[in-house]
Amino acid sequence: MLSEGQRNDVNFAIPMLEQIDIGGSQVVADRGYDSTKLLDYIYGRGGEPTVPSRKGAKFERRCDWQLYKERHLVEKFFLKLKAFRRIATRYDKLPFTYIGFLCIASILIWLK
Repeated sequence: MLSEGQRNDVNFAIPMLEQIDIGGSQVVADRGYDSTKLLDYIYGRGGEPTVPSRKGAKFERRCDWQLYKERHLVEKFFLKLKAFRRIATRYDKLPFTYIGFLCIASILIWLK
């Protein structure tokens, strides 16, 4: 799913998770995804959220920090994608051309 750059990604988390079966899975996300609605959705589908509580939260939720560190691999991939100026600045006006170049850049990263 492709959204505007200024929109909060947590708004698209549930529609993305609806497309896959998360039963018995760990869903790893950063603090920005700490919302009651999303966490209830994950628990309701049989998943286990690995989302740290926001700073200053009334109740600190338990988080598997070893598993949470695996998220770093995804962050490194996005950092490599942003090395492509066209992706980082979103010059493409049409979503399908942006996603097309995103696929090409991903292939180039994979081939390295």
